[in-house]
Amino acid sequence: MNYIGSKLKLSSWILEVVKAHVGDDLSQKVFCDIFAGTGIVGRTFKKEVRQVIANDLEYYSFVLNKNYIANHKQLQDKDRYIEILNSLPLIDSGFVYQNYCRGSGSSRQYFSDTNGKKIDTIRTKIQQWKEQNTITDDIYYFLLASLLESADKVANTASVYGAYLKHIKKSALKELKLCGADFDINDNIHLVYNMDSNELIKQISGDILYLDPPYNHRQYSSNYHILNTIALYDEFIPKGKTGLPEYSRSDYCKKGEVKNSFENLIKYAKFKHIFLSYNNEGLMSGSEIKDIMIKYGKYSLETQEYQRFKADKMTNRNHKANKTYEYLHILKKEKV
Repeated sequence: MNYIGSKLKLSSWILEVVKAHVGDDLSQKVFCDIFAGTGIVGRTFKKEVRQVIANDLEYYSFVLNKNYIANHKQLQDKDRYIEILNSLPLIDSGFVYQNYCRGSGSSRQYFSDTNGKKIDTIRTKIQQWKEQNTITDDIYYFLLASLLESADKVANTASVYGAYLKHIKKSALKELKLCGADFDINDNIHLVYNMDSNELIKQISGDILYLDPPYNHRQYSSNYHILNTIALYDEFIPKGKTGLPEYSRSDYCKKGEVKNSFENLIKYAKFKHIFLSYNNEGLMSGSEIKDIMIKYGKYSLETQEYQRFKADKMTNRNHKANKTYEYLHILKKEKV
């Protein structure tokens, strides 16, 4: 999934830096990814540590992490469920088709008519199986994550869902095919939460805390609202041209709130090693971050140049630079 702030290209570097500060053997460590997003960093550490704790306030992220992080054993008959869902006759009364496809009269064009109907068909059947206790929770989140990943591949957007494209692009014309969202198998039990990070931090503890909060004013609730809609599949009245639901703005996206929220996160963290990913375009400056972290222990910094996220070549007009810098702010906390 093409995702704002994705650490896919940086995950191996993050692991390398963590090992340099914590030690090569992480097998008995508890690692927390408290702003997990699509779970890329958690997936990297899942193979290395005793337990991953993943969290995100966005429900679509919770679904993805329930599959990629929490699921860790073979799921019986998962391929059969995928096959059944791909062969269902399409319905045309579902929420996605009625509100986010042009053929329904909604005027919005996030998906082709066929793909909108298929998303509704598959999502409805998954929920039916869940309510009838036909499937386990593990299978439920595997199937939901599979639907989110598959729907994203045929979305008629410039990678984010803040707006749809005026004309159906080539990839969006392809018929959606539900493919299994595979996950790593291991013997360890991992935890996934759907909470405000500043509340969760007071309830958990571990060895390594990884922080990757929003950097600027961009709201994930609006940029990925369609994924939340598919994951939650609840009834609401879509607002405006883009069909947004009601949503709350994160304090980490507010210039006046971010420093206070960040310091409280550090203050209450019961983790010895804390790593903060932040880039050179964030609301907090490097010196502000350092001033906060150094109050709580030994501070250091690592830097990596990487390719800027681009939603679409044609729509990426505000920034001319192709590369940006990722900063990994590191704290060895004195009192845990």
